Amino acid sequence: MDTNLPPTTAARLGAEIREVRKARGLTLNDLSTQLSCSTAYLSRIELGKARVSDALLEEIGKALQVDPAWFLPVQSGDGPLERHHVVRSKNRRQLSDMYTRSKAEMGFCDELLSSTLSGQCYLILSRFAPGTGAPPEPLEGYVFEGEQHAIVLTGEVELRLGDELIVLRAGDSFSYPSMIAHRFRNRTDQEATMVWAMSPVRISW
Repeated sequence: MDTNLPPTTAARLGAEIREVRKARGLTLNDLSTQLSCSTAYLSRIELGKARVSDALLEEIGKALQVDPAWFLPVQSGDGPLERHHVVRSKNRRQLSDMYTRSKAEMGFCDELLSSTLSGQCYLILSRFAPGTGAPPEPLEGYVFEGEQHAIVLTGEVELRLGDELIVLRAGDSFSYPSMIAHRFRNRTDQEATMVWAMSPVRISW
């Protein structure tokens, strides 16, 4: 990527870097101090107005704990709008490897269904392996600003929402402000899957 990117690709790359940076809780200055570029230049990258070399993208990926290839998703389709906005199932990007907690502790693996992280909300597919997601002792629920909406596609998932324990089965859906402590696990011997709409972007679980 030592040549200039097309404007739309550069803008998309910059937006993805910005969203991951923000999700990591870093300012432009925080990130630039770990890179071989100035805060001003990093700002131009995030705006899609500056060139990004392979070496600099490697630095950014290392600082944000993300494989640099993640920022450049595989896109396919006949037209530019299809390539930009449609995500084929084979081209989904993994999110779980970006989280600060392990898959074993989380109890599920996430794939990004949205074409970008730079919108007002994003869609993910969660897969709960059989018999995983046993909570730590004492039970720690996740609490953060935003909201979550989801539907169970297959299997059965146990949701602890505040002080209540709720069993969700295929076809059940829910929504709640994520300031309510919550935690999920699959206690069955079958995989369970859910599709989520979440806001804002969050990868530091």
